Amino acid sequence: MNRKLGRDGPQLFPIGLGCMGMSEGYGERAERDEQESIATIHRALELGVNLIDTADIYGPYENEKLVGRALQGRRSQAVLATKFGFVTDREKAKKRRIDGRPDYARAACDASLERLGVDTIDLWYLHRADPSVPIEDTVGAMADCVRAGKVRYLGLSEVSAATLRRAHAVHPISALQSEYSMWTRDPQTNGTLATCEELGVTFVAFSPLGRGFLTGTVRSAETLASDDLRRRLPRFQAENLARNTQLVDAVTQLANRRGCTPAQLALTWVLSRGEHILPIPGTKRRTRLEENVAAADMTLSDAELRAIDELLSPDAIAGARYPDSLMELVNR
Repeated sequence: MNRKLGRDGPQLFPIGLGCMGMSEGYGERAERDEQESIATIHRALELGVNLIDTADIYGPYENEKLVGRALQGRRSQAVLATKFGFVTDREKAKKRRIDGRPDYARAACDASLERLGVDTIDLWYLHRADPSVPIEDTVGAMADCVRAGKVRYLGLSEVSAATLRRAHAVHPISALQSEYSMWTRDPQTNGTLATCEELGVTFVAFSPLGRGFLTGTVRSAETLASDDLRRRLPRFQAENLARNTQLVDAVTQLANRRGCTPAQLALTWVLSRGEHILPIPGTKRRTRLEENVAAADMTLSDAELRAIDELLSPDAIAGARYPDSLMELVNR
């Protein structure tokens, strides 16, 4: 069943495509294949996947350009989403800060339009809330871009339910994007999912495959590329990884009995949480894309859902989703 963007937005295929990994984050830069990435986006559109997700900071800037090239001649098939708010330190490429000032928001919109090579952004997110700028001011500037015809719908990422309400009072928020998966269930417990459903906001789940861990393919952090972001995440380190691997092995057994892959089981679980929830697994290969998309036609029984909940209770997961230094950036 298709999902809807917000209360009055377009129909969306139940699973979207996250494009970040095509330009950064996972794997060695030298191993990235732009042609395969573009072919993956094209294949997604052929399969009906229409929510294509990028951000200005991915690369930085390179992912928007790649997505823009991929959508040439195919723009009408996509609901194009991008984000702003993170700014890279010119002298320290990996050091980032958040800028939610109204003037910066307007300039960022124009820059994204140029890189993407489009006239309008379908869904424009604030990537993280700026603690030094009232959310009302940032969203007010984003709303100016809607009125100017540069943006169709607004979104937020990794904000609290209270911040979502404040933003929604300024201008309708159509989507809230946060991490959500079988092993990251914060949106269930902090009220975010319930608030989205109440306000008619689509909840877009990023990393629904646990940054690849729930696929069962990550057995050791040492096998990850030297610049892979997962090396810095607590759940992928030493003792935590060993404990979590035992959980994923059990999930893999469940998938085997179900006759599907662990990734398909993980995506079907996210889809089962509510009709206002839409996962955007990232991939840069057509084979993985096709595997993920097949989950849209699956359902889980009550017994299977109970088994997953018993295996992957919040207390069972070893390690936080981010180091302490990054946790301050979420749920503001």
